[in-house]
Amino acid sequence: MNYIDHQLADGETILVRGEFSWVQKALPWLALVFLGVVLVGIYLWVRESVRLATTEMVVTNRRLIVKKGLFNVDLDELTLGSLEGAHIDQSFLGRMFGMGRLLVRGRGETQLHFPTMAHPARFLAAAETARIEAERRGELPPADPPSPQSKAKAKSGAKSKTASRPRRGLFG
Repeated sequence: MNYIDHQLADGETILVRGEFSWVQKALPWLALVFLGVVLVGIYLWVRESVRLATTEMVVTNRRLIVKKGLFNVDLDELTLGSLEGAHIDQSFLGRMFGMGRLLVRGRGETQLHFPTMAHPARFLAAAETARIEAERRGELPPADPPSPQSKAKAKSGAKSKTASRPRRGLFG
């Protein structure tokens, strides 16, 4: 079992696991083969192998999680209801080999940075699908919880400015 599997809440299931591209998996081996005579190649191979083995990226039915590290664990998460936007960064070679970086924005200043991964658009689409399914089932809180001022205006019959704005998903 992976680290994240032990961190899931009751009833929470993993829907998608992010993966590294085959190119990223091949680079440490190429460094070992071509630079293995030199200690630098062995160092690069060990460093990349450990990084690839200790990084996990998942979409569950409740949140997005990225875990990095072996001895010092850096675990970042974002609930599906907090997703507000995303950015995929792919170079020309990244598009050819199906890999890129993903940045997911949440409410406020929250940002979740994923390392370069295989098929970031598929991973993002899985997160959006999970969010839509959770909304459909009624498992997510309202997009913007009403403030005390907006509750008072609603009782007095005044129209709230935030109530007239359409809710935006990851792609709109």
